[in-house]
Amino acid sequence: METPERQKGSDPSDKVAVASTMAGEPRLPAVRPQPAAPVRRPSRRVWTWAIGGVLAGVAGLGLYVQPWATGPLVVAVEIAALAPATRVLAVNGRIAALHTIDVRALVGGTLADVPVTEGDSVETDEDLARISAAAQHAMVRQAVAGLDAALVAEAQARDTLARTEALGANVPRSSLEAAARAVQSAEQEVARTTALVDQARVQLDNHTIRAPMTGTILALNVEPGQSIDPSTLLMTIADLEQLVARTDVDEAYATQIHTDLPAVMQLAGETARRDGRVARVSQRVDAATGGLAVELGFDAPVLAPVGLTVTINIIMDSLDAAITVPRAAIQTTEAGDAVFVITDGTAQRRPVSVIDWPAARLIVTAGLAPGEVLILDATGITDGQAVRVGAP
Repeated sequence: METPERQKGSDPSDKVAVASTMAGEPRLPAVRPQPAAPVRRPSRRVWTWAIGGVLAGVAGLGLYVQPWATGPLVVAVEIAALAPATRVLAVNGRIAALHTIDVRALVGGTLADVPVTEGDSVETDEDLARISAAAQHAMVRQAVAGLDAALVAEAQARDTLARTEALGANVPRSSLEAAARAVQSAEQEVARTTALVDQARVQLDNHTIRAPMTGTILALNVEPGQSIDPSTLLMTIADLEQLVARTDVDEAYATQIHTDLPAVMQLAGETARRDGRVARVSQRVDAATGGLAVELGFDAPVLAPVGLTVTINIIMDSLDAAITVPRAAIQTTEAGDAVFVITDGTAQRRPVSVIDWPAARLIVTAGLAPGEVLILDATGITDGQAVRVGAP
């Protein structure tokens, strides 16, 4: 039975066959795409074995390295050795004049004139200021007038006594005694009025303020026309030929510091160091600050402004040979001070005696011998701990 004819154009291969026939070429079979071969994926068992192998390798490496195991602590060290050592007390002070005077007036009033300025050099008894003295001049004149009257009265009394004595027996004894008493009273009045004149003149002289010493005017605090009284600070005079350094030290060192201790000083803004010595130590500690006043003199004269900051190193003690250790190397406990030295790879606690002093290195007086290997930082170190030398 014949196969029914397919509908024209229903299959693309027919179009190809027709086109080939029409061109007079032999008819070729139609080409169809072949399906791709399926991709095979690794099985779950392979993945399990791979991950297990990685984990086993990591575990083996960990067992070999053992990062959880604590190794010797790396510490920095130095070899204890004898060397010259100096115990220094470092403080800051200021330049001051050895002799300084604050000038005040002895009387009140209005300043009429101030002929000096700050920085002037003055000599002893040189005029520094004048207070208006018109009223005091009047008081002087009044006192002088009273003295003149007393002198006249005294002269009259003496004349009367002389006349009475000249009359001799013709004058009653009582009259003679009265004349003598009048002379005595007149003399006392002369003395009293003389004192009033002296007092008035002294007060007048006090209206002129004079320099109490030779020096330089460091500060001038008043101006002409200003009203002042005896409590007003007019000016400050200092002898700049003799400068010293003044400072305060903590009372903890009050019993250790004394005069004639050497010192090295450096003025602010200078690089040169100046030698000096402790010249005076106060015998009283300031209860408010706990400071002890100390004054130091310079071996060579110094020219510097008063009040300039100066760095002072007071040499409290100087040793030809001593062992010093960093402050961080000392471990302080209730049992006392100690350091750690290395013996056979372990830290060994060594009790020591030191001179406690405000310095980076302290002098060891007992407990440490030259040549021992000292651990520089005792923080967290325990006795018998394993350590090794190296950069911390």
